[in-house]
Amino acid sequence: MSATELADGYLRFFVLPLWIAAGFVDWLCHRRSQIASTSGVRESLLHVAQLVEVGIPLLVALLFEIDLTVLALMAAGFVLHEFTALADVRFAVSRRDVSPFEQHVHSFLEMMPLVALSLIAWIVLPARLRDGVHAADFALRWRPTEPLYIVVLLAAVLVFAVIPYAEECVRGWRYARRHVASR
Repeated sequence: MSATELADGYLRFFVLPLWIAAGFVDWLCHRRSQIASTSGVRESLLHVAQLVEVGIPLLVALLFEIDLTVLALMAAGFVLHEFTALADVRFAVSRRDVSPFEQHVHSFLEMMPLVALSLIAWIVLPARLRDGVHAADFALRWRPTEPLYIVVLLAAVLVFAVIPYAEECVRGWRYARRHVASR
């Protein structure tokens, strides 16, 4: 088994499941801290933004051959995610208790995109840069990916990330609507 195959397996079967699990645990922390009545829908929308900022580059990396375009997209997504995460924490701590456990979960959520990006770059960049950036082909090309893996991964993301964070937004909107109506 090559280093590339080992890294691919590590990312697919360890990093991504751990990342999804950490996101779900973070949602449980938000629910426990009654986010709807504290920092509300604004913080929930920051969570959705972070999901999109790392989700799109991740999906592109899974479906297309990794080249400089995909690496640049992943790097941009990581940087955006970090700025949004900083804004999220700054906003949240002024309105609700962010427990040490939740802060620890955030550490995982902040590092997983960097782990994925750095491992992929470590494998891909030397070969891509050997010929020089000027010779690089920036066209996106589909890569053979096991459809079952993609379906299972997307189902896990739907069940453990999209639905919970959508529910968090709905809870926040409902609370805000009731709170405004009761004034």
